[in-house]
Amino acid sequence: MASTGGLVPITRAFLASYYEKYPFDPLTDDVSRLSSQIRSFIQDLIQGFPPTQGESLLIQEADSEPPHKMDENMWKNREHIEEILFLLERPHWPSVLQQSSTAEVAEFATTLGQLKDKFQATLRILESFQSRNSERVFNTVMTYMPQDFRGTLIRQQKERSERNKQAEVDALISSGGSIRDRYSLLWKQQMDRRRQLVQLGSATGVYKTLVKYLVGVPQVLLDFIRQINDDDGPMEEQRQRYGPPLYSLTRMVLFIHLFLSLAWQRIEAFKLNRLQISVLEEAVDVYTTELQRFINFISEVFANSPFFISAEDASMLEMGKNDEYKEITVPAGKSYEVSLTVESINSYIAWDFSLVQGKMNMDIGFSVEYTNNGGEKTLILPYRRYESDQGNFSTCMAGNYKLIWDNSYSAFFKKK
Repeated sequence: MASTGGLVPITRAFLASYYEKYPFDPLTDDVSRLSSQIRSFIQDLIQGFPPTQGESLLIQEADSEPPHKMDENMWKNREHIEEILFLLERPHWPSVLQQSSTAEVAEFATTLGQLKDKFQATLRILESFQSRNSERVFNTVMTYMPQDFRGTLIRQQKERSERNKQAEVDALISSGGSIRDRYSLLWKQQMDRRRQLVQLGSATGVYKTLVKYLVGVPQVLLDFIRQINDDDGPMEEQRQRYGPPLYSLTRMVLFIHLFLSLAWQRIEAFKLNRLQISVLEEAVDVYTTELQRFINFISEVFANSPFFISAEDASMLEMGKNDEYKEITVPAGKSYEVSLTVESINSYIAWDFSLVQGKMNMDIGFSVEYTNNGGEKTLILPYRRYESDQGNFSTCMAGNYKLIWDNSYSAFFKKK
């Protein structure tokens, strides 16, 4: 079991600082150019040939904003790559292409085979990335678990859960479920995994009984797995910084899928011309190249990113981000207080102060107290006199916390 002494979960401020070392080179301008061209081709295909209900759903999805979560975008890319691969398989070509033996169709068939190869290679890279990333998170969690029956039980619970999830997918496929149905289920299962992490971190659900025995499991680990995917948690920094290029690629693959799907249903009425085929070829090449580049980049970022940092580093980063250092004068015989309302347990409260010294060394009393909703007070940090101090703690109760700097004992000297 690895030590977590003095550590706290990564913070959004830390990730902002860490990601500064990993700027992503912007996507080529060809992504937006080719996406616009294909969207124009799509419009041509549906004019005078109204879309079916299924096509309308796909059009609506293509014209909507991509999901905000990065992992959901990864699943969306994977889903539409599989849909495209399905369309590129010869048995799923329009009958007019399957039955024709002209040199023009033979050339087009060769092109479709090349597109299929590019998508298959990209799909393998994407699947490998998702698998490795999932295993890394779980293995990190297990590294900090006690290496006894508790860790074994959690590993067994995960393995049992994964078997059940695979059985769900197999049953859906056997019943004739579509690719869309399968990926809807896969994303639901991904969210179930996320909820299980939250349950482990907050000792609820399937882990409620187990966590009664988790004496020795670091609280910092439980905090990490409970908070890591919060909507405004550390991962939001990742979404803000690296989400936009991925969102553009999600739109692009949707347009490619929609274009092929509409073209296959209308190929007798709207024969694809050389410009459309050329743009399709270029779009697939740009999309697969850029998605692979993005995956390789983000894999390196994830591989080097720690899950925990020292409490001191976290505190300094937060203060640097918010610029919350300010000078306060506490008059002789008075005190100065800061009240903090904490809405949930396991929040972190930190402080860092020092007195401005003159000819005489000065100190000031400092303490932290807690008041519950009934007005009952509890001393969290006992009163002591300091020239300077820095500290932090994780709250175990919601309510009001008060930091008190006391100068009531001084009859003559104000303190800064």
